[in-house]
Amino acid sequence: AGVDAAKLFLPARAHIIAEVDQSGKLKGYDADGIGAETSLPIYLVVDKRTASASEIFAAALQDNNRAIVVGVTNTFGKGRIQNVQPLENGGGVAVTRARYVTPKGRDLHGVGIVPNRQPTKCESNDSVRTCLADVV
Repeated sequence: AGVDAAKLFLPARAHIIAEVDQSGKLKGYDADGIGAETSLPIYLVVDKRTASASEIFAAALQDNNRAIVVGVTNTFGKGRIQNVQPLENGGGVAVTRARYVTPKGRDLHGVGIVPNRQPTKCESNDSVRTCLADVV
């Protein structure tokens, strides 16, 4: 979902994200540029609950200088790809099979995305207008 969303805003051949498995093998995802809107300015509002596909999207646009990421905290920092293996007792165990690396080589796991700008007022129940008031 994050890769497909990023394709809508990035030019052809822009790197979106890469998966790196335990052996170091890299699988990259790039934008195709088909139907991409690349001229409008973009501000992405994030917080500590922004995770997974949302982080892929935000990191791709930030690393490609396509968006300004705005928030008072870093994002969640979910930078791993896991498969859940079921157990006989009904439980499960998550097995990490790869990690995400952003276009600029950042591993977001446990760190998250650091916003480009921190607004003076932007709580989880505030409107986007409030969060961007002193940024735009």
